[in-house]
Amino acid sequence: MEDAGTGARDRDTEGRARNARPRDGLGRPLPYGAAGVERQPEGVVRTPAETVAEAQALLDAGKPFHAHEVFEDAWKSGPAAERTLWRGLAQLSVGLTHAARGNVTGGARLLRRGAGAVEEWAAGGGGPRPYGIDVDGLARWARELAGRVEDGGGSVGAVAEAPRLRGAR
Repeated sequence: MEDAGTGARDRDTEGRARNARPRDGLGRPLPYGAAGVERQPEGVVRTPAETVAEAQALLDAGKPFHAHEVFEDAWKSGPAAERTLWRGLAQLSVGLTHAARGNVTGGARLLRRGAGAVEEWAAGGGGPRPYGIDVDGLARWARELAGRVEDGGGSVGAVAEAPRLRGAR
């Protein structure tokens, strides 16, 4: 991929536009040449158990942006009947990402949207613990965090606020 300073757009091997700038742990772009965090590969097909385990490891490491990409892969490659679940989990991860970046409005909005999506999926017959995921607990966590972010008006720690996808340890 070419540097943005050349005037050419960054492209992947298939010719799609991609930003080649390195990223930090919250997915923010860094200057070209800076040491960044390795990106999540896109388009990986995982089992639901692998998706949950990998996303949890990324959340625990303070990388909710990367966890969202894992959930996005499941959303795009999984069965249509599960898309609302995986989309909601991706939104929760992006909500935490924005809250950790200090984007109060966007963080709170995405946390609530993700909570609504996972609850919608569970209410539609998906059940409260798909693949061991604690849907009710995640929705409570998201709404509580959204309220705290709005009340405090500041960023939160991505590691300290990482949810437990399968509930308490």
